[in-house]
Amino acid sequence: MFEESASLPLLRREKWLEKGIMAGGAFVAVAGLPAGDYGGRITLAVVITCIVAASGGLIFGYDIGISGGVTTMVPFLQKFFPSILKKAGDAKTNMYCVYDSQLLTSFTSSLYIAGLIASVVAGRVTATSGRKFTMVLGGCTFFLGAVVNGASVNIAMLIIGRLLLGFGVGFTNQATPVYLSEVAPPKWRGAFNTGFQFFIGIGVVIANCINFATSKKIWGWRLSLGLAAVPALVMTLGALFIPDTPNSLVARGKVEEAKQSLVKARGEANVDAELSELIKASEMAKSVGEEPFTSIFKRSYRPQLVIGILIPFFQQVTGINVIAFYAPVLFKSVGFGIDSALIAAIILGLVNLGSILVSTFLVDRFGRRVLFLQGGIQMFICQVALAGVLAATTGISGTGQMSKGSSILVLVLMCLYAAGFGWSWGPLSWLIPSEIFPLKIRAAGLSLSVAMNFGITFVLSQTFLAMLCHFKFGAFLFYAGWIAIMTIFVALFVPETKGIPLDSMHLVWKQHWYWHKFVNHEPL
Repeated sequence: MFEESASLPLLRREKWLEKGIMAGGAFVAVAGLPAGDYGGRITLAVVITCIVAASGGLIFGYDIGISGGVTTMVPFLQKFFPSILKKAGDAKTNMYCVYDSQLLTSFTSSLYIAGLIASVVAGRVTATSGRKFTMVLGGCTFFLGAVVNGASVNIAMLIIGRLLLGFGVGFTNQATPVYLSEVAPPKWRGAFNTGFQFFIGIGVVIANCINFATSKKIWGWRLSLGLAAVPALVMTLGALFIPDTPNSLVARGKVEEAKQSLVKARGEANVDAELSELIKASEMAKSVGEEPFTSIFKRSYRPQLVIGILIPFFQQVTGINVIAFYAPVLFKSVGFGIDSALIAAIILGLVNLGSILVSTFLVDRFGRRVLFLQGGIQMFICQVALAGVLAATTGISGTGQMSKGSSILVLVLMCLYAAGFGWSWGPLSWLIPSEIFPLKIRAAGLSLSVAMNFGITFVLSQTFLAMLCHFKFGAFLFYAGWIAIMTIFVALFVPETKGIPLDSMHLVWKQHWYWHKFVNHEPL
Protein backbone atom coordinates (compact mmCIF):
# COMPACT_ATOMS: atom_id res chain seq x y z
CA MET A 1 0.00 0.00 0.00
CA PHE A 2 2.80 2.42 0.80
CA GLU A 3 4.36 1.83 -2.62
CA GLU A 4 1.00 2.34 -4.27
CA SER A 5 0.54 5.65 -2.45
CA ALA A 6 3.97 6.85 -3.48
CA SER A 7 3.19 6.32 -7.15
CA LEU A 8 0.02 8.39 -7.16
CA PRO A 9 0.25 11.71 -9.00
CA LEU A 10 0.32 14.76 -6.78
CA LEU A 11 -3.23 15.97 -7.46
CA ARG A 12 -4.76 12.51 -7.12
CA ARG A 13 -2.92 11.91 -3.85
CA GLU A 14 -4.18 15.22 -2.51
CA LYS A 15 -7.73 14.25 -3.39
CA TRP A 16 -7.70 11.23 -1.09
CA LEU A 17 -5.88 13.21 1.57
CA GLU A 18 -8.50 15.95 1.35
CA LYS A 19 -11.25 13.36 1.82
CA GLY A 20 -9.46 12.24 4.96
CA ILE A 21 -9.47 15.67 6.58
CA MET A 22 -12.67 16.48 8.40
CA ALA A 23 -14.04 19.97 8.77
CA GLY A 24 -12.47 20.35 12.21
CA GLY A 25 -9.05 19.60 10.79
CA ALA A 26 -8.61 16.04 12.07
CA PHE A 27 -7.28 13.43 9.67
CA VAL A 28 -8.73 9.99 9.17
CA ALA A 29 -7.34 7.48 6.69
CA VAL A 30 -9.39 6.78 3.59
CA ALA A 31 -10.19 3.11 3.14
CA GLY A 32 -7.31 1.27 1.52
CA LEU A 33 -4.90 4.18 1.77
CA PRO A 34 -2.42 5.02 4.50
CA ALA A 35 -2.62 8.09 6.66
CA GLY A 36 1.06 8.76 6.11
CA ASP A 37 3.20 9.17 3.03
CA TYR A 38 5.90 7.28 1.13
CA GLY A 39 6.48 4.20 3.22
CA GLY A 40 7.60 5.98 6.32
CA ARG A 41 8.90 2.89 8.12
CA ILE A 42 11.19 3.57 11.05
CA THR A 43 14.80 2.72 10.23
CA LEU A 44 17.87 2.59 12.46
CA ALA A 45 19.42 5.40 10.41
CA VAL A 46 16.50 7.77 10.95
CA VAL A 47 16.33 6.91 14.67
CA ILE A 48 20.05 7.64 15.18
CA THR A 49 19.87 10.79 13.08
CA CYS A 50 16.86 12.13 14.98
CA ILE A 51 18.39 11.30 18.38
CA VAL A 52 21.55 13.21 17.46
CA ALA A 53 19.53 16.16 16.17
CA ALA A 54 17.17 16.16 19.16
CA SER A 55 20.17 16.28 21.50
CA GLY A 56 20.24 19.97 20.58
CA GLY A 57 17.60 20.26 23.28
CA LEU A 58 20.21 19.26 25.86
CA ILE A 59 21.91 22.63 25.83
CA PHE A 60 18.64 24.52 26.26
CA GLY A 61 17.45 22.21 29.03
CA TYR A 62 20.78 22.28 30.85
CA ASP A 63 20.74 26.07 30.89
CA ILE A 64 17.14 26.23 32.13
CA GLY A 65 17.98 23.86 34.98
CA ILE A 66 21.36 25.27 35.93
CA SER A 67 20.38 28.94 36.19
CA GLY A 68 17.88 28.69 39.04
CA GLY A 69 20.07 26.35 41.09
CA VAL A 70 23.19 28.48 40.78
CA THR A 71 21.31 31.57 41.94
CA THR A 72 20.53 29.85 45.27
CA MET A 73 24.19 28.93 45.95
CA VAL A 74 25.65 31.02 48.76
CA PRO A 75 29.20 31.29 47.27
CA PHE A 76 27.73 32.52 43.96
CA LEU A 77 25.52 35.09 45.70
CA GLN A 78 28.40 36.23 47.94
CA LYS A 79 30.58 36.91 44.91
CA PHE A 80 28.07 38.53 42.57
CA PHE A 81 24.84 39.38 44.45
CA PRO A 82 25.61 39.99 48.17
CA SER A 83 22.48 42.14 48.57
CA ILE A 84 20.33 39.00 48.10
CA LEU A 85 21.97 37.31 51.09
CA LYS A 86 21.47 40.40 53.21
CA LYS A 87 17.80 40.51 52.29
CA ALA A 88 17.42 36.77 53.03
CA GLY A 89 18.82 37.32 56.52
CA ASP A 90 16.22 39.95 57.32
CA ALA A 91 13.46 38.24 59.31
CA LYS A 92 10.96 40.93 58.29
CA THR A 93 11.37 40.32 54.56
CA ASN A 94 8.32 39.00 52.74
CA MET A 95 9.26 35.46 51.69
CA TYR A 96 8.07 36.11 48.13
CA CYS A 97 10.47 39.07 47.78
CA VAL A 98 13.84 37.65 48.92
CA TYR A 99 15.10 37.13 45.36
CA ASP A 100 13.50 40.20 43.81
CA SER A 101 16.57 41.72 42.12
CA GLN A 102 16.66 43.12 38.58
CA LEU A 103 20.39 42.44 38.39
CA LEU A 104 19.83 38.79 39.33
CA THR A 105 17.03 38.38 36.79
CA SER A 106 19.24 40.02 34.16
CA PHE A 107 21.71 37.19 34.67
CA THR A 108 18.99 34.70 33.75
CA SER A 109 17.05 36.66 31.14
CA SER A 110 19.99 38.06 29.13
CA LEU A 111 20.25 34.68 27.39
CA TYR A 112 16.77 35.08 25.95
CA ILE A 113 17.25 38.48 24.36
CA ALA A 114 20.34 37.10 22.62
CA GLY A 115 18.34 34.01 21.60
CA LEU A 116 15.66 36.24 20.08
CA ILE A 117 18.21 38.04 17.90
CA ALA A 118 19.95 34.79 16.93
CA SER A 119 16.70 33.04 16.00
CA VAL A 120 15.84 35.77 13.47
CA VAL A 121 19.31 35.54 11.92
CA ALA A 122 19.08 31.73 12.01
CA GLY A 123 16.18 31.80 9.55
CA ARG A 124 18.47 33.05 6.81
CA VAL A 125 21.34 30.81 7.88
CA THR A 126 19.23 27.65 7.71
CA ALA A 127 17.85 28.66 4.31
CA THR A 128 21.27 29.38 2.78
CA SER A 129 23.57 26.99 4.65
CA GLY A 130 21.24 24.24 5.87
CA ARG A 131 19.81 22.90 9.11
CA LYS A 132 22.92 20.89 9.99
CA PHE A 133 25.30 23.87 9.69
CA THR A 134 23.02 25.98 11.89
CA MET A 135 23.04 23.34 14.64
CA VAL A 136 26.84 23.09 14.53
CA LEU A 137 27.16 26.88 14.66
CA GLY A 138 24.80 27.02 17.64
CA GLY A 139 26.71 24.30 19.49
CA CYS A 140 30.06 26.04 19.03
CA THR A 141 28.69 29.39 20.23
CA PHE A 142 27.08 27.77 23.28
CA PHE A 143 30.37 25.99 24.10
CA LEU A 144 32.20 29.33 24.11
CA GLY A 145 29.56 30.88 26.37
CA ALA A 146 29.87 28.00 28.86
CA VAL A 147 33.63 28.52 29.08
CA VAL A 148 33.23 32.26 29.71
CA ASN A 149 30.58 31.67 32.39
CA GLY A 150 32.64 29.07 34.21
CA ALA A 151 35.64 31.42 34.28
CA SER A 152 33.69 34.57 35.26
CA VAL A 153 35.25 36.94 37.77
CA ASN A 154 32.65 39.73 37.54
CA ILE A 155 29.05 40.34 36.50
CA ALA A 156 30.13 41.65 33.08
CA MET A 157 31.71 38.28 32.24
CA LEU A 158 28.61 36.50 33.50
CA ILE A 159 26.36 38.54 31.21
CA ILE A 160 28.71 38.15 28.19
CA GLY A 161 28.75 34.40 28.73
CA ARG A 162 24.96 34.34 28.97
CA LEU A 163 24.66 36.30 25.72
CA LEU A 164 26.89 33.77 23.94
CA LEU A 165 24.80 30.95 25.38
CA GLY A 166 21.71 32.75 24.07
CA PHE A 167 23.10 33.00 20.55
CA GLY A 168 23.87 29.28 20.64
CA VAL A 169 20.41 28.31 21.86
CA GLY A 170 18.79 30.65 19.32
CA PHE A 171 20.45 28.86 16.42
CA THR A 172 19.81 25.30 17.65
CA ASN A 173 16.21 25.92 18.73
CA GLN A 174 15.40 27.26 15.26
CA ALA A 175 17.08 24.48 13.29
CA THR A 176 16.45 21.34 15.36
CA PRO A 177 12.60 21.12 15.35
CA VAL A 178 12.39 21.69 11.59
CA TYR A 179 15.20 19.16 11.03
CA LEU A 180 13.25 16.53 12.96
CA SER A 181 9.98 17.25 11.13
CA GLU A 182 11.65 17.07 7.71
CA VAL A 183 13.55 13.82 8.36
CA ALA A 184 10.96 11.85 10.34
CA PRO A 185 8.38 9.63 8.55
CA PRO A 186 5.08 11.58 8.40
CA LYS A 187 3.21 8.88 10.32
CA TRP A 188 5.62 9.20 13.26
CA ARG A 189 6.59 12.85 12.93
CA GLY A 190 5.04 13.80 16.25
CA ALA A 191 6.88 11.10 18.20
CA PHE A 192 10.25 11.97 16.69
CA ASN A 193 9.76 15.70 17.17
CA THR A 194 8.95 15.26 20.86
CA GLY A 195 12.53 14.02 21.15
CA PHE A 196 13.64 17.65 21.20
CA GLN A 197 11.51 18.41 24.26
CA PHE A 198 12.61 15.11 25.82
CA PHE A 199 16.25 16.16 25.59
CA ILE A 200 15.33 19.56 27.04
CA GLY A 201 13.86 17.62 29.97
CA ILE A 202 16.99 15.48 30.29
CA GLY A 203 19.11 18.64 30.33
CA VAL A 204 16.97 20.13 33.12
CA VAL A 205 17.25 17.00 35.28
CA ILE A 206 21.02 16.65 34.75
CA ALA A 207 21.51 20.32 35.63
CA ASN A 208 19.42 20.02 38.81
CA CYS A 209 21.41 16.94 39.91
CA ILE A 210 24.71 18.77 39.29
CA ASN A 211 23.44 21.78 41.24
CA PHE A 212 22.57 19.54 44.18
CA ALA A 213 26.01 17.88 44.11
CA THR A 214 27.96 21.15 43.89
CA SER A 215 25.80 23.46 46.03
CA LYS A 216 27.94 23.13 49.16
CA LYS A 217 31.31 23.71 47.46
CA ILE A 218 32.87 27.17 47.15
CA TRP A 219 33.67 26.56 43.48
CA GLY A 220 30.47 24.61 42.85
CA TRP A 221 28.83 27.36 40.83
CA ARG A 222 31.82 27.45 38.44
CA LEU A 223 31.52 23.72 37.85
CA SER A 224 27.76 23.96 37.28
CA LEU A 225 28.10 26.77 34.75
CA GLY A 226 31.22 25.41 33.05
CA LEU A 227 29.82 21.90 32.56
CA ALA A 228 27.35 23.40 30.06
CA ALA A 229 30.22 22.91 27.62
CA VAL A 230 29.69 19.12 27.76
CA PRO A 231 26.19 18.93 26.20
CA ALA A 232 27.30 21.54 23.66
CA LEU A 233 30.24 19.33 22.70
CA VAL A 234 28.04 16.21 22.49
CA MET A 235 25.49 17.90 20.23
CA THR A 236 28.07 19.61 18.00
CA LEU A 237 30.18 16.49 17.40
CA GLY A 238 27.06 14.44 16.73
CA ALA A 239 25.70 17.00 14.25
CA LEU A 240 28.93 16.77 12.22
CA PHE A 241 28.17 13.14 11.39
CA ILE A 242 24.52 13.38 10.33
CA PRO A 243 23.28 14.39 6.85
CA ASP A 244 21.28 17.53 6.23
CA THR A 245 17.56 17.15 5.52
CA PRO A 246 16.39 16.24 2.00
CA ASN A 247 14.20 19.37 1.93
CA SER A 248 17.11 21.65 2.75
CA LEU A 249 19.46 19.97 0.27
CA VAL A 250 16.91 20.20 -2.55
CA ALA A 251 16.23 23.86 -1.78
CA ARG A 252 19.98 24.54 -2.09
CA GLY A 253 20.28 22.64 -5.39
CA LYS A 254 22.02 19.55 -4.00
CA VAL A 255 19.63 17.00 -5.47
CA GLU A 256 21.99 13.99 -5.47
CA GLU A 257 22.85 14.54 -1.80
CA ALA A 258 19.15 14.94 -1.08
CA LYS A 259 18.45 11.56 -2.67
CA GLN A 260 21.14 9.88 -0.57
CA SER A 261 19.75 11.51 2.58
CA LEU A 262 16.25 10.34 1.64
CA VAL A 263 17.41 6.77 1.01
CA LYS A 264 19.00 6.65 4.48
CA ALA A 265 15.95 8.15 6.14
CA ARG A 266 13.37 5.90 4.42
CA GLY A 267 15.45 2.71 4.35
CA GLU A 268 14.68 1.94 0.71
CA ALA A 269 16.38 2.65 -2.61
CA ASN A 270 13.28 3.77 -4.52
CA VAL A 271 12.61 7.29 -3.28
CA ASP A 272 12.13 8.90 -6.69
CA ALA A 273 8.47 9.79 -6.13
CA GLU A 274 9.08 11.59 -2.84
CA LEU A 275 12.21 13.27 -4.20
CA SER A 276 10.26 14.42 -7.25
CA GLU A 277 7.66 16.13 -5.08
CA LEU A 278 10.34 17.79 -2.95
CA ILE A 279 11.87 19.17 -6.15
CA LYS A 280 8.47 20.36 -7.38
CA ALA A 281 7.76 22.09 -4.08
CA SER A 282 11.18 23.75 -4.12
CA GLU A 283 10.81 24.92 -7.71
CA MET A 284 7.33 26.27 -6.98
CA ALA A 285 8.71 28.24 -4.04
CA LYS A 286 11.60 29.63 -6.08
CA SER A 287 9.39 30.54 -9.06
CA VAL A 288 7.46 33.05 -6.99
CA GLY A 289 10.71 34.89 -6.34
CA GLU A 290 9.53 36.67 -3.20
CA GLU A 291 11.52 37.20 -0.03
CA PRO A 292 10.25 34.62 2.55
CA PHE A 293 10.13 37.22 5.33
CA THR A 294 7.84 39.27 3.06
CA SER A 295 5.75 36.38 1.75
CA ILE A 296 4.92 35.11 5.22
CA PHE A 297 2.78 38.19 5.90
CA LYS A 298 0.56 37.56 2.85
CA ARG A 299 -3.11 36.82 3.55
CA SER A 300 -2.81 33.25 2.22
CA TYR A 301 -0.28 32.44 4.97
CA ARG A 302 -2.32 34.07 7.75
CA PRO A 303 -3.30 30.77 9.45
CA GLN A 304 0.30 29.55 9.68
CA LEU A 305 1.58 32.94 10.84
CA VAL A 306 -1.04 33.38 13.57
CA ILE A 307 -0.68 29.86 14.94
CA GLY A 308 3.11 29.86 14.49
CA ILE A 309 3.38 32.99 16.65
CA LEU A 310 0.62 32.36 19.20
CA ILE A 311 1.60 28.76 20.04
CA PRO A 312 5.07 29.72 21.40
CA PHE A 313 3.56 32.81 23.05
CA PHE A 314 1.01 30.66 24.84
CA GLN A 315 3.65 28.08 25.77
CA GLN A 316 5.57 30.68 27.72
CA VAL A 317 2.57 32.25 29.45
CA THR A 318 1.78 28.86 30.95
CA GLY A 319 4.61 29.96 33.26
CA ILE A 320 6.55 26.73 32.81
CA ASN A 321 9.95 28.15 31.93
CA VAL A 322 10.07 30.69 34.74
CA ILE A 323 8.97 27.96 37.14
CA ALA A 324 11.59 25.58 35.68
CA PHE A 325 14.60 27.88 35.92
CA TYR A 326 13.47 29.52 39.13
CA ALA A 327 12.26 26.23 40.68
CA PRO A 328 14.91 26.11 43.45
CA VAL A 329 14.36 29.83 44.16
CA LEU A 330 10.60 29.33 44.12
CA PHE A 331 10.66 26.31 46.45
CA LYS A 332 13.05 28.13 48.78
CA SER A 333 10.75 31.16 48.75
CA VAL A 334 7.75 29.13 49.89
CA GLY A 335 9.50 27.48 52.81
CA PHE A 336 11.82 24.73 51.56
CA GLY A 337 15.43 24.63 52.78
CA ILE A 338 18.16 24.90 50.14
CA ASP A 339 18.72 21.12 49.94
CA SER A 340 14.99 20.43 49.93
CA ALA A 341 14.47 23.09 47.25
CA LEU A 342 17.08 21.50 44.97
CA ILE A 343 15.66 18.01 45.55
CA ALA A 344 12.15 19.29 44.82
CA ALA A 345 13.44 20.81 41.57
CA ILE A 346 14.94 17.42 40.61
CA ILE A 347 11.61 15.70 41.32
CA LEU A 348 9.80 18.31 39.22
CA GLY A 349 12.24 17.71 36.35
CA LEU A 350 11.84 13.93 36.51
CA VAL A 351 8.04 14.22 36.41
CA ASN A 352 8.29 16.48 33.37
CA LEU A 353 10.67 14.03 31.70
CA GLY A 354 8.34 11.09 32.26
CA SER A 355 5.36 13.01 30.93
CA ILE A 356 7.23 13.83 27.70
CA LEU A 357 7.62 10.08 27.15
CA VAL A 358 3.86 9.77 27.52
CA SER A 359 3.47 12.37 24.78
CA THR A 360 5.87 10.45 22.53
CA PHE A 361 3.61 7.39 22.64
CA LEU A 362 0.30 9.26 22.36
CA VAL A 363 0.85 12.19 19.99
CA ASP A 364 0.64 10.14 16.77
CA ARG A 365 -2.17 7.93 18.08
CA PHE A 366 -4.62 10.43 19.54
CA GLY A 367 -3.39 13.56 17.79
CA ARG A 368 -2.20 17.00 18.84
CA ARG A 369 -5.54 18.55 19.82
CA VAL A 370 -6.47 15.92 22.44
CA LEU A 371 -3.16 16.40 24.25
CA PHE A 372 -3.37 20.20 24.01
CA LEU A 373 -6.87 20.30 25.50
CA GLN A 374 -6.34 17.72 28.25
CA GLY A 375 -2.99 19.25 29.27
CA GLY A 376 -4.47 22.74 29.33
CA ILE A 377 -7.34 21.74 31.62
CA GLN A 378 -4.96 19.92 33.97
CA MET A 379 -2.54 22.86 34.19
CA PHE A 380 -5.37 25.32 34.82
CA ILE A 381 -6.72 23.29 37.75
CA CYS A 382 -3.23 22.91 39.26
CA GLN A 383 -2.38 26.62 39.04
CA VAL A 384 -5.65 27.65 40.68
CA ALA A 385 -5.20 25.02 43.42
CA LEU A 386 -1.58 26.12 43.94
CA ALA A 387 -2.65 29.73 44.42
CA GLY A 388 -5.31 28.60 46.90
CA VAL A 389 -2.87 26.56 48.98
CA LEU A 390 -0.31 29.40 49.13
CA ALA A 391 -2.98 31.94 50.03
CA ALA A 392 -4.35 29.75 52.82
CA THR A 393 -0.98 28.87 54.33
CA THR A 394 1.13 32.02 53.93
CA GLY A 395 -1.61 34.63 54.10
CA ILE A 396 -2.21 37.69 51.96
CA SER A 397 0.97 39.33 53.26
CA GLY A 398 3.16 36.31 52.46
CA THR A 399 4.73 36.32 55.92
CA GLY A 400 3.09 33.12 57.20
CA GLN A 401 5.03 29.88 57.59
CA MET A 402 4.15 26.77 55.63
CA SER A 403 3.80 23.43 57.39
CA LYS A 404 5.59 20.33 56.08
CA GLY A 405 2.28 18.96 54.81
CA SER A 406 1.50 22.16 52.92
CA SER A 407 4.98 22.17 51.36
CA ILE A 408 4.47 18.61 50.13
CA LEU A 409 1.08 19.58 48.69
CA VAL A 410 2.70 22.48 46.81
CA LEU A 411 5.26 20.06 45.35
CA VAL A 412 2.54 17.58 44.33
CA LEU A 413 0.51 20.29 42.59
CA MET A 414 3.59 21.56 40.77
CA CYS A 415 4.40 18.02 39.65
CA LEU A 416 0.87 17.52 38.30
CA TYR A 417 1.17 20.87 36.55
CA ALA A 418 4.57 19.88 35.07
CA ALA A 419 3.11 16.55 33.91
CA GLY A 420 0.24 18.29 32.12
CA PHE A 421 2.70 20.58 30.39
CA GLY A 422 5.12 17.75 29.59
CA TRP A 423 2.67 15.77 27.48
CA SER A 424 1.00 18.76 25.84
CA TRP A 425 2.31 22.30 25.51
CA GLY A 426 5.93 21.27 26.06
CA PRO A 427 6.62 19.11 23.00
CA LEU A 428 3.67 20.25 20.88
CA SER A 429 4.75 23.90 20.93
CA TRP A 430 7.90 22.88 19.05
CA LEU A 431 6.13 20.32 16.85
CA ILE A 432 3.23 22.42 15.51
CA PRO A 433 5.28 25.37 14.15
CA SER A 434 7.80 22.97 12.57
CA GLU A 435 5.12 21.16 10.53
CA ILE A 436 2.57 23.81 9.48
CA PHE A 437 4.70 26.12 7.32
CA PRO A 438 5.19 25.32 3.59
CA LEU A 439 8.78 24.87 2.40
CA LYS A 440 9.01 28.35 0.89
CA ILE A 441 8.53 30.12 4.23
CA ARG A 442 9.46 27.32 6.65
CA ALA A 443 12.80 28.83 7.74
CA ALA A 444 11.26 32.30 8.09
CA GLY A 445 8.23 30.94 9.94
CA LEU A 446 10.35 28.98 12.41
CA SER A 447 12.53 32.05 12.96
CA LEU A 448 9.53 34.16 13.93
CA SER A 449 8.14 31.35 16.08
CA VAL A 450 11.38 30.83 18.00
CA ALA A 451 11.91 34.60 18.25
CA MET A 452 8.48 34.93 19.87
CA ASN A 453 9.39 32.13 22.28
CA PHE A 454 12.59 33.87 23.34
CA GLY A 455 11.01 37.33 23.44
CA ILE A 456 8.22 36.30 25.79
CA THR A 457 10.61 34.21 27.88
CA PHE A 458 12.85 37.27 28.27
CA VAL A 459 9.97 39.44 29.44
CA LEU A 460 8.65 36.80 31.85
CA SER A 461 12.03 35.85 33.27
CA GLN A 462 12.92 39.50 33.78
CA THR A 463 9.65 40.20 35.60
CA PHE A 464 8.76 36.91 37.34
CA LEU A 465 10.57 37.49 40.64
CA ALA A 466 9.14 41.02 40.85
CA MET A 467 5.70 39.61 40.01
CA LEU A 468 6.11 36.95 42.68
CA CYS A 469 7.02 39.68 45.17
CA HIS A 470 4.07 41.94 44.36
CA PHE A 471 1.39 39.46 43.24
CA LYS A 472 2.42 36.74 45.72
CA PHE A 473 0.14 33.72 45.17
CA GLY A 474 -1.72 35.80 42.57
CA ALA A 475 1.15 35.15 40.13
CA PHE A 476 -0.18 31.62 39.70
CA LEU A 477 -3.69 32.92 39.02
CA PHE A 478 -2.16 35.17 36.34
CA TYR A 479 -0.80 32.11 34.54
CA ALA A 480 -4.05 30.18 35.10
CA GLY A 481 -5.93 32.91 33.25
CA TRP A 482 -3.62 32.60 30.25
CA ILE A 483 -3.94 28.81 30.28
CA ALA A 484 -7.74 29.14 30.07
CA ILE A 485 -7.43 31.49 27.08
CA MET A 486 -4.97 29.26 25.19
CA THR A 487 -7.08 26.15 25.75
CA ILE A 488 -10.11 27.87 24.22
CA PHE A 489 -7.91 29.07 21.32
CA VAL A 490 -6.77 25.51 20.58
CA ALA A 491 -10.34 24.21 20.70
CA LEU A 492 -11.47 26.76 18.13
CA PHE A 493 -8.52 27.53 15.87
CA VAL A 494 -5.84 24.81 15.92
CA PRO A 495 -6.57 22.02 13.40
CA GLU A 496 -5.37 18.44 13.72
CA THR A 497 -2.14 17.78 11.78
CA LYS A 498 -1.56 14.15 12.78
CA GLY A 499 -0.32 12.02 9.87
CA ILE A 500 -0.53 14.77 7.23
CA PRO A 501 2.55 14.86 4.92
CA LEU A 502 4.32 18.24 5.07
CA ASP A 503 3.79 18.91 1.36
CA SER A 504 0.03 18.40 1.76
CA MET A 505 -0.44 20.44 4.93
CA HIS A 506 -2.25 23.20 2.99
CA LEU A 507 -5.29 20.90 2.80
CA VAL A 508 -5.74 21.22 6.56
CA TRP A 509 -6.38 24.95 6.25
CA LYS A 510 -8.75 24.53 3.28
CA GLN A 511 -11.00 22.29 5.38
CA HIS A 512 -10.94 24.33 8.60
CA TRP A 513 -14.15 26.15 9.55
CA TYR A 514 -12.39 29.51 9.97
CA TRP A 515 -9.02 29.42 8.19
CA HIS A 516 -10.41 28.25 4.83
CA LYS A 517 -11.37 31.82 3.96
CA PHE A 518 -7.70 32.91 3.97
CA VAL A 519 -6.00 30.20 1.91
CA ASN A 520 -5.76 29.58 -1.80
CA HIS A 521 -7.16 26.47 -3.39
CA GLU A 522 -3.84 25.33 -4.79
CA PRO A 523 -0.76 24.01 -2.97
CA LEU A 524 1.10 26.85 -1.28
